[in-house]
Amino acid sequence: MPKNCARLAWKSGWSSFFGPLRKLTMNPQENASRFAIAPLAGFVEGLFSAAGLDYDKAAMVAEILIEADMMGHSTHGLALAPAYLDAATTGSMTRSGEPDVVVDRGACITWRGKRLPGPWLTARAVDLALDRVKTYGTVTVAISDSHHIGALAAYLPRATRRGCMLMIASSMPSLAGVAPFGGTRPVFTPNPMAAGIPTEGDPILLDVSASITTLNMSKQLAKAGKHFPQPWALDTQGNPSDDPDVVIRQGGTLLPVGGLDHGHKGYSWAILVEALSQGIAGFGRADGPAGTSVSVFIQVIDPDAFGGQAGFKRQMSWLGDACRNNPPRPGVDAVRVPGERASALKRQALEEGVALSPSIVAGLSIWADRFSMKWP
Repeated sequence: MPKNCARLAWKSGWSSFFGPLRKLTMNPQENASRFAIAPLAGFVEGLFSAAGLDYDKAAMVAEILIEADMMGHSTHGLALAPAYLDAATTGSMTRSGEPDVVVDRGACITWRGKRLPGPWLTARAVDLALDRVKTYGTVTVAISDSHHIGALAAYLPRATRRGCMLMIASSMPSLAGVAPFGGTRPVFTPNPMAAGIPTEGDPILLDVSASITTLNMSKQLAKAGKHFPQPWALDTQGNPSDDPDVVIRQGGTLLPVGGLDHGHKGYSWAILVEALSQGIAGFGRADGPAGTSVSVFIQVIDPDAFGGQAGFKRQMSWLGDACRNNPPRPGVDAVRVPGERASALKRQALEEGVALSPSIVAGLSIWADRFSMKWP
C-alpha cells in the first residue's frame, strides 16, 4: 500500500469504524452489571433484526458478541454492537444474502464475503468445516471481503467441544497500523491468530496478535491520557515512543511483537497471517479495498484422522499440566494456560449472567431507543 494511502486508511477507516469504542474505560469490568444470557441474546438479536439483518445473521451476530463478553474479551464483544448496527443501517455492512462460492473442493473452500456480517460468515464457515472434517480429516475455508468478525477466540469452543482443533487467522487489507520490522510506515493491521486445542479438561485457547499491542488498546490509552508501559510505537521519523497518540493522531506506527529487539518475529508472523488470510483467498491489499474489508483463514483438524482424539487430548493435557505445575517466578502467583481465565469467566457468566460495563449498556441503549425497544 502506498504511504499516503496507508495513513489515510488508518485515519479514516479504522477511526470511523471503531469510533464507539472510545467510550470504553481502561477496565471494562469496573462497575459492570450482569445480564441473564437468554434475554440479553434475544434483545441483541432484536436490535440487529431491526437494523435489517436476516434472522439467522442477527441471531449469530448476537451469539458471537455475547460469547466474547462471556470469555472476557470486552472490547470485542457487545462493545462492537453500536458500530455494527451503524454499519448495517448505513449500508456498509451487507444485511442479506449469501457469500459467493469461489471454490469448493470438499476440503478446500473459498468464499467472497460481500461485506456480510463477519460473525455470521465466520461461524458458518467453522460449522461447515466441522460438518466435513470427519470425511476429510482437515478442512480449510478462506474468506475474503467479510465485514468485521469480532474476537477470534469466540469461535474456538465450536470446535473444541467436538474434540477438534481449530485455527483462525484474520487481517484487514483495507487498513494499516503496524510497520514491518525496521520500517516506519504502517503496512499491516495487528493480524491476530487464534487456536482452540481440546484437552481432557478445559480447552487451551490462544488468541494473540502479531503487533506488540492493538490499535484498540492504543485508542483507549490515548483517550485516558496514558502511555504504553514501554516504547511500543514509532513516530514518523522512526523514533521509539511510549505515547499512543503518536499512532492514533500523528501518523506513527505500532511495533510488531518483539519490539525494537526481536520485532522480526512479529513481522514474520504478520506476513504469515496475510499469506493465509489474503493470499490463499486471492484478494487483499494488492486490490486496494476500502472501508471494512476483512480476510479470514479457518482450518479445522480432526485428531482422529491422525494419532487419534484420545492420544491428542492426553498429550495436550499433559502439556497443560506441566505448564500449570511449573514453579512461578517471583511476583507471579501461578502459571496459567492460555484460555484458562476465559473458561472460568464463561462459567461465571453462565451462572451469574454476562458482565457489561456502563459504557456498553449506554451504547446499546441508544440503539434500543432508536428502535423503540426495551431492555430485557
